[in-house]
Amino acid sequence: MKQLKYTALLSMLALMFSVCAFARDKNQHSVEIPFSVQVGSTQLEPGTYKVEWQGTGPDLQVNFLRDGKTVATAPGTLKTNVPEVVQDDIVTDTKADNKTLKEIDFAHNKEALVFEQNGM
Repeated sequence: MKQLKYTALLSMLALMFSVCAFARDKNQHSVEIPFSVQVGSTQLEPGTYKVEWQGTGPDLQVNFLRDGKTVATAPGTLKTNVPEVVQDDIVTDTKADNKTLKEIDFAHNKEALVFEQNGM
């Protein structure tokens, strides 16, 4: 009976560690966007967004979530080993009155998301 308890406890611990490892591998960050900006075909309003992406190569699909709902999706590239650690930084390209999102540098990390600029 004692051996059964230890086996059950060991199994639960192994399951918890694998779930924690899976959650840690999720590619996501929160970002504050202080002004209206165009990403893909969507205009994002100022606010806090959760940015999620799949993969690590040049063909990422980046989702912008607000209040748990996807509000925009855009292709992007994950740039790692940025030369220096920066604060959250939003890089835009301004054409006329329209700001287009070019890059998000994440605070306290040496990585950034770079967005394609189609037709610009």
